Amino acid sequence: MNLPPNTGTARGRGRGTKRNEDANRGLAPQLGQSPHSSQSGRNEASGGQGSTSDAPASNLQRSERSLDTKSSEAEIQSSESDPRGSVRGRRLITDVIHSRPQGLVTKNGVSGTKITVQTNYFKLLKRPNWSIYQYRVDFVPDVDNTRLRRGLVSEHRSILGGYIFDGTVLFCTNQFKPVQNSPYVLELLTKSRAGENFEIKIKAVGSVEAADNQQFQVLNLILRRAMEGLDLQLVSRNFFDPKAKINLENYRMELWPGYQTSIRQHESDILLCAEIAHKVMRTDTLYNILAEAIRDNDDYQTAFKREVMGMVVLTDYNNKTYRVDDVDFDSSPLSKFNTKEGDISYVEYYKKRYNITIRDFKQPLVVSRPTEKNIRGGVDRLIMLVPELARATGMTDAMRANFRLMKAMSEHTRLTPDRRIERLRVFNQRLKSAKESIETLKSWHIEIDSALVEIPARVLPPEKIVFGLNKRYLCDSRADWTNEFRNSSMFSHVEIKRWFVITPNRNLRETQEFVKMCIRVANGMKMHISEPRYDEIKDDRNGTYSQSIDNVVAKDPQIVMIVIKSSNEEKYSCIKKRTCVDRPVPSQVVTLKVIAPRAEKSAGLMSIATKVVIQMNAKLMGAPWTIELPVRGLMTVGFDVCHSAKNKNKSFGALVATMDMKTSCRFYSSVNEHMKGQELSDQLSLNMTCALKAYREHHGTLPERILFFRDGVGDGQLYQVVNTEVKFLRAKLDEIYKSAGKVEGCRMAFIVVSKRINSRYFVNKRNPLPGTVVDDVITLPERYDFFLVSQSVRQGTVSPTSYNIISDNMGLSADRLQILAYKMTHMYYNFSGTVRVPAVCQYAHKLAFLVAESINRCPSAGLENQLYFL
Repeated sequence: MNLPPNTGTARGRGRGTKRNEDANRGLAPQLGQSPHSSQSGRNEASGGQGSTSDAPASNLQRSERSLDTKSSEAEIQSSESDPRGSVRGRRLITDVIHSRPQGLVTKNGVSGTKITVQTNYFKLLKRPNWSIYQYRVDFVPDVDNTRLRRGLVSEHRSILGGYIFDGTVLFCTNQFKPVQNSPYVLELLTKSRAGENFEIKIKAVGSVEAADNQQFQVLNLILRRAMEGLDLQLVSRNFFDPKAKINLENYRMELWPGYQTSIRQHESDILLCAEIAHKVMRTDTLYNILAEAIRDNDDYQTAFKREVMGMVVLTDYNNKTYRVDDVDFDSSPLSKFNTKEGDISYVEYYKKRYNITIRDFKQPLVVSRPTEKNIRGGVDRLIMLVPELARATGMTDAMRANFRLMKAMSEHTRLTPDRRIERLRVFNQRLKSAKESIETLKSWHIEIDSALVEIPARVLPPEKIVFGLNKRYLCDSRADWTNEFRNSSMFSHVEIKRWFVITPNRNLRETQEFVKMCIRVANGMKMHISEPRYDEIKDDRNGTYSQSIDNVVAKDPQIVMIVIKSSNEEKYSCIKKRTCVDRPVPSQVVTLKVIAPRAEKSAGLMSIATKVVIQMNAKLMGAPWTIELPVRGLMTVGFDVCHSAKNKNKSFGALVATMDMKTSCRFYSSVNEHMKGQELSDQLSLNMTCALKAYREHHGTLPERILFFRDGVGDGQLYQVVNTEVKFLRAKLDEIYKSAGKVEGCRMAFIVVSKRINSRYFVNKRNPLPGTVVDDVITLPERYDFFLVSQSVRQGTVSPTSYNIISDNMGLSADRLQILAYKMTHMYYNFSGTVRVPAVCQYAHKLAFLVAESINRCPSAGLENQLYFL
């Protein structure tokens, strides 16, 4: 039986005690196959205006689906969700993970030029000194509609004082004494607008003291209540302003500006972090996509399924998001489902419930399956959606590849620092001038400063890039040394004497011209590249490329260049599987569009040839450049995880390690496959054991120190990393070192690197210079952490990277670790400039991404000492 949204008769209430006061606003019931039961697992997107609910909160588990980071509505901003914020989606993070090493004296560095920077934080001027009392609210007779519940409770706000109510749990600053001979502290009588009488029974269940971490949960709830007064709409995790939407009519798309906020205890103050975000809202519906599939395909059903499966859609009438899991072509809006009032069709239901007229009675219905969390909450039936009423969300690969669309979007989303600061000030003014917001903050005795927090910072000394013949280049504020290769040789290079070029025979001339340019460029960098041997293929089918690769690898080339007509994921995947797994050989894939552009776009061809030569040299264990490194015997390690494109339950973790960059240009890399929820400790320790073995084979000894950068750690994983992963890894490494005669064990610093943060800082309304470090005020007291801006950007606001040192016995000061982290951002050979994270992290991401997206199995061990994945 198929049921539409918001139908249901079961009664009951959720038992949770840590829910947002608006966590269930506009939720629909879930009995039968309702189109609008909420889906969690993709986290909670909130209900919104104009939706009502007549189902129990317990059925819904008070959570709705948020937009998935890959396939959902894109949220465009200079950085995504904040691992430091106290709210993830609509679920509040109350546990504070203490990762600051014991005995740490100071986490402040001293090197560099001292400056003052402005941040995107506002200070809470009054520290809450209240005790908050937590109550459970029951209604007689029972009320399933959360909005009605909140409305009935609000009639008694004069008694309750300042309060937050999510439909079941009420937070209040007033303490009420129990009614005599009753478990309830208050029993209130009220009447609905329809004239129905209700009794509200309030029972005490606990309290939150000002010193408790849970107070920040309450503070964030209060802030969200205050933001409701700004006439913003809650979509997915954050508030957005539909009235200020930007129409991109040519692309059937809208941009909604909005805010990401979180209140948290920082070093000495409670601070409100506010970041500007933009939500991409597509204006085309699934019905538009269906019409295009019918128009362009003979088998439109398969084409439509392929296009929408996995997509997250938005239903405007109740402001909820759902993931499409299937399409039911045997059902239509005329199909009926059972309700307590009898059978009704979808057409009749939508007209009666929302006054929406469905125009096409023959369209199929889209199916969304309940998640594991829904099933645990008692919701185990399918959710049916009408394509005409479901708006497509997210950006397709074709959209991301559309240069004009991305440029049009960036004009609105890449805000310069001065525009960002102005937007933040406007937000602050709105929060302090809107009547409803003022009342909410005032009732809780909360006052927010008008000025952005200003804090001390330092600009680290610029790095010297070392080229061949010991030539040095002092980095400037651009942090880019591409032009230096015009008159500099690479630090170390490999002569390429045996190599093949595989190219379609009809494109042989263009390929030969580009190869000649590469040889000329290499000569200018004092690197010798011999003429290659060409393997001309008659067509560009995948099988033809595979056969050609087999033929040339049999002749033992150092490297193979493979020319394809244009970017094609399937063809690229086929080539990389062949060259990384079946016939392991370093390979360089280039497209004709890039190496043989039209005459008017050929000006940058020399630069492209330079980058290709640098990549080929790096893949063959050459070093295009290096840096001055003060520490000898240092192994730097990067680890990152990417999810498989073909199997969402499968991920690939990649580890990349250096073999002491002061004396060697070698690397070690390995990849492991793991399933969702699987513990990484064993694999991480095994990979590190192999990396140490490679180091010992190369140097005859173990590294004196290990600097481990761990990327890909979300909020929910930090506890596991701190308490399991690091302890397991350290125990294994100590065992190896002690068995090698080093009684003190392994000296290692383990640092969690986070790019997806909301913190920003500015210097005189401009971006800070590369090397700007912040290690106080906005850092966290329970962490040994710092922020570092290592890169320079030409558009928008630069995003700092967060470094959280969760284990350290290297014997280096905080200052030295900050400098080492900055130095490592200069060593990514795919870009002759600094990057956001240490190079080994970027290499690990590149390798994990290649395997997850294109290869889907572990590469050959024969390539583990080369940067074949660049």
